[in-house]
Amino acid sequence: MRTKAQIHCLTGHTNTVASVVCQETNPQVITGSHDSTIRLWDLASGRSVCTLTHHKKSIRAIAIHPTLNMFCSASPDSIRQWKCPNGDFSGQLVGHNAVINALAINEDGVTVSGADNGTMHLFDWKSRFCFQKLHEAAQPGSIDSERGIFALTFDKSGTRLISAEADKSIKLFKEDPDATEETHPILWRPEILRKQRY
Repeated sequence: MRTKAQIHCLTGHTNTVASVVCQETNPQVITGSHDSTIRLWDLASGRSVCTLTHHKKSIRAIAIHPTLNMFCSASPDSIRQWKCPNGDFSGQLVGHNAVINALAINEDGVTVSGADNGTMHLFDWKSRFCFQKLHEAAQPGSIDSERGIFALTFDKSGTRLISAEADKSIKLFKEDPDATEETHPILWRPEILRKQRY
């Protein structure tokens, strides 16, 4: 890094590369592109070891699960879950039908997707259930079309979510410690859990 010398040029995508994530285990680098593919890379050889073609539209966001050896990818057609190191398809999170620019996952398995239209969907990783949808108003002085969310991350505690948005704002969200099933009811869908068992 001191010399800033290029070691590898990873080639193979046929369109803009919109997302890249790194991890300690193999594959060390995972990329998502507007060519609708995800590539898993071997850094030792500088070559792609696997190309995932399940998405039909451009992939703008990838996030690695902090505790499981898994990751997820987002495109306007779906959010998909994958197992490392071979990129085996695990499942999909449905319901966020928009151009998704950002993904974030915390250790509790809360998966958040942020879209161009300013919507955020919160999913449970294990059951794949969307338990909350947010659509915050644009900041004063911004027009409604400037509500796009371009980056999401959890803080080190995993309890606060930080979003970077097109209305020039950075918003912080935290868990409600006083929330109960009565004050914040969740639509119970046991068929999701039943399907996952079989």
